[in-house]
Amino acid sequence: MEENLLIIENIEKAFGSQKVLDGVSFKLNKGDVKVIVGPSGTGKSTLLRCINLLNPPDKGRIYLQNTEITQLPHSKIPSIRQKIGMVFQHFALFNHLSAIDNVALGLIKVKKMNKTDAYEKAMFELKRVGLDQHKDKYPAQLSGGQKQRVGIARALAMDPLLILFDEPTSALDPELIGEVLQVMQNLAKEGMTMICVTHEMGFAKSVANEVIFMEKGKIVEQGPPLKLFTEATHPRTREFLSKISELYGESEKK
Repeated sequence: MEENLLIIENIEKAFGSQKVLDGVSFKLNKGDVKVIVGPSGTGKSTLLRCINLLNPPDKGRIYLQNTEITQLPHSKIPSIRQKIGMVFQHFALFNHLSAIDNVALGLIKVKKMNKTDAYEKAMFELKRVGLDQHKDKYPAQLSGGQKQRVGIARALAMDPLLILFDEPTSALDPELIGEVLQVMQNLAKEGMTMICVTHEMGFAKSVANEVIFMEKGKIVEQGPPLKLFTEATHPRTREFLSKISELYGESEKK
């Protein structure tokens, strides 16, 4: 029997009078890779921020390992965020810290690890994303792809149950996208549970077990990549996926 790691039930979120999420529901099993696609402003990033409680939902429920996390007291939220890694579009690194310091910081401050163990773990994760040779460089000395890989290493260092990727390649030059996607593909092969908001259709086809198409705060259609790309039932899904594949290409960018 598959294990529901994460259950999202009828999530709603509004900012002022604008409803950004309107009854979103889905389940995520351990080892799943879900890719969320849809037009800009349709609530994809907000959904990720609701899941790790950066923007708690207005209505609906979220369960992590069968425990509801939407009603937790504020003091318990940091412990939930340790279990749900987040990789941001614009890296969100501390510019005054080296790569290894960026990765070790959460281990020392949040997990209360001693420095020796924290830096050992940080080094392990930098090696995992191919950056052990760049551990002492500051963000200004790194390419966009390298910065994003530091962001991934930082998320991995906390040993999360799942990682949320919020358009991790959209701020990168085209030639740097492949190195980040390769790391994500490797993580998927290792069994990491992931939800990815991305326009990289090659990645979606090769790695995702489900693609979710969202528009205007709702899930319009969802299913296995092959089914959605070739037999989408909703005209809007077909139109969007056709345009996005044309625009971004379908190569896996290995």
